[in-house]
Amino acid sequence: MAFRILGGLLGAFFFLQGLSWIFDAQGAAEGLGMPLLDGIARSTQVGDLTGFFLCLGGFGLWGAYQQSPTWLRASGFLLFGAALGRTLAAVVSGADFATQYIGIEIVTGGLFFLAGAKVGAPPTTE
Repeated sequence: MAFRILGGLLGAFFFLQGLSWIFDAQGAAEGLGMPLLDGIARSTQVGDLTGFFLCLGGFGLWGAYQQSPTWLRASGFLLFGAALGRTLAAVVSGADFATQYIGIEIVTGGLFFLAGAKVGAPPTTE
């Protein structure tokens, strides 16, 4: 039960992040250490990040609600993909290495995988 709650709490956190991109894009951008862009670039920034966080959080919430390891792992994969993308941005594109964000993505992605493993495991009789 605790791992189901963990998946749900993480899912809710990221879902709220997605909502913040809709209702407070300036604050959401600042929270991730980026400026809020202008014009069509803002449309891309807000649209893509809204979609990412709503799906990430929605997968986690749905996985916790349905007790589905698959949906919880989907959230983990999204976070691992973001960490990989940030790492490649530093290596290939000359971006600053975002140690703090990469660490958070790896840890929370791992927590989603752990929750999925525990939620999908048969109950023990200890």
